[in-house]
Amino acid sequence: MTISVIYFIVYFSIFLVLLYLLVFNRKRYSLKLTNQPRISILIAARNEEHTILRCLSAIDALTYPKEKIEVLIGNDASTDNTLAIVEDYIKDKPNYRCVTITENIGHTRGKANVLAQLAHHATTDYFFYTDADIAVPTNWVQKMLSALTDKVGVVTGITTITGNRFFHKMQALDWLYALGLVQVVSDKGLPVTTMGNNMLLRREAYESVGGFEGIKFSITEDIAIFNEILRKGWDFRNIYSRDVLALSLPAANFVQYINQRKRWMSGAMHLPWYMAIIFILHSAYYPVLIPFFAYTSVGVMGSIFVLKLIFQSIFLHICLRRLNLAVTWLYYVLFELYLVVSSVLLIIYFFMPVKTVWKGRKY
Repeated sequence: MTISVIYFIVYFSIFLVLLYLLVFNRKRYSLKLTNQPRISILIAARNEEHTILRCLSAIDALTYPKEKIEVLIGNDASTDNTLAIVEDYIKDKPNYRCVTITENIGHTRGKANVLAQLAHHATTDYFFYTDADIAVPTNWVQKMLSALTDKVGVVTGITTITGNRFFHKMQALDWLYALGLVQVVSDKGLPVTTMGNNMLLRREAYESVGGFEGIKFSITEDIAIFNEILRKGWDFRNIYSRDVLALSLPAANFVQYINQRKRWMSGAMHLPWYMAIIFILHSAYYPVLIPFFAYTSVGVMGSIFVLKLIFQSIFLHICLRRLNLAVTWLYYVLFELYLVVSSVLLIIYFFMPVKTVWKGRKY
């Protein structure tokens, strides 16, 4: 019982600190652009016939000068109509180019290999990364560039899920909550991670580590390149703002969802110790709370549950408000139930002796 009490004291103390930092330590990065440099947008596409047009249409709607944007799409051995769809869309767009990837370079495989090869075709000093199932906002380029000081090598935007179904909304809240925790820590100047679906790399920083082909292969290639760039002394910026809010399509089914999360959990193994502590404390909440019932009453357990729900809901509500988003209060309760079920299932699946399936490949 003593250990459980100590755990809850530590858990809620840290949660209060995170809430305080969320409210009072928000960093805004908005430099005035003195020029508009040419930029490259790099997209890896493998069997994306149902999503690629949405992605390219959003890029075409960017308010940044079109003559200063080059778009490079890497066709990663697609077996559907992705290549034909892309070539038809870009036939009258000279600043778009589709590159078919047929071999690996360096230590790379899969998406990392595609992005490594696209970088060799890029002709600018600023690499913007997004995914084929992502729609970026119209002011994406300007706002990402506005956080790029001379010492910054990596800028990360914010991404969430779009969709009207209940499961889609829970995925969206999950993304925003987790990325809100990342943002709080990042605003203290502590590096955490980046996201390859909404990322800007300075070419000089990218090349300082030898690019994707120069680093150890990882199925979470974005985290790997982020860590290597920071080891070279570059700084980072994470932006939690509507201006850089990209919208991802949801996992189409539960199998796709658990494979996606298993890949992310593999990347989480490389998070810094302070984020590991936060995530471990969150993951241990119910394994500690349930046995605690043997030493206390239903009322005490209920009070502890409600306190977590209140803290968590306030945190999430602030995150949503900063993005001009909102949900009914019932969703905050349902989100807690979603976390319980999904966390248990994902932990079990993560430790099962099965390979991670990603874009039809096994790792």
